[in-house]
Amino acid sequence: MVTNQPATTLEAVLSRDRAVVMCGLIGVSLLAWAYTAYLATSPAHTVVGGSLALPHMEAWSFGDLLFLFVMWTVMMVAMMVPSASQMMLTFAKINRKQQAGREPFSPTAAFLLGYVVVWTGFSALGALAQWGLHDAALVSAAGVSTNAIFGGLVLVVAGLFQWSRLKYACLSHCRSPLAFFMTSWRPGKSGALVMGLEHGAFCVGCCWALMALMFVAGVMNLLWLAAIAGFVLVEKLAPSGHKIGRLAGVVFVGWGLYLLRLGLIK
Repeated sequence: MVTNQPATTLEAVLSRDRAVVMCGLIGVSLLAWAYTAYLATSPAHTVVGGSLALPHMEAWSFGDLLFLFVMWTVMMVAMMVPSASQMMLTFAKINRKQQAGREPFSPTAAFLLGYVVVWTGFSALGALAQWGLHDAALVSAAGVSTNAIFGGLVLVVAGLFQWSRLKYACLSHCRSPLAFFMTSWRPGKSGALVMGLEHGAFCVGCCWALMALMFVAGVMNLLWLAAIAGFVLVEKLAPSGHKIGRLAGVVFVGWGLYLLRLGLIK
């Protein structure tokens, strides 16, 4: 009598691992979104003596920059961790098959840590950019563009980048987890961390221009942040995500040209 018990046992273990990883990713994302909403709506969190929702244009201090860094870091975790779910689940599955009998979740956590570290570095750049743009009176304290020409240029650049080779070279790595791991696999927790860093770098290369769009309608505009995060998710995970990305690029350029025209008329 032939039995499929080993295969059935492995499938059950992989199913459990998938559930645990998904619950962890959902938990991290929900906590980050909750804290982002708290920062965006709480009057207790201020810069230069005013709420982030108000257009104060006074110069910011180093303490304000630190606050911006924390804010950007939390926002990037909220927006980008969901889009990495397919990569994380694929990693957990491959790691379980290669490390049968060993504790599987520490390497998965190391992979996620590497991914988050890269986006934390990007958050530092985002905070510095917002600080500089605020000092130049191009964005309000809430990160909303106060200059139609600036907003238009951001949209045009983001739209053109959607059609660039760099965009799709990076996006292809994000959309093809198996191909990524076939060429980049490294064993152990340290290897998982390095792979997380590498994947995070590809992800930043794919999405940096989309993150710059936050300055158009507001860095702390929750609906705008959710729309960008949703678009990133679709672009990475939907079967026709790359086509949707190119279509969006056309929309961004058209919107940007409209804002540039308004700015030049004024």
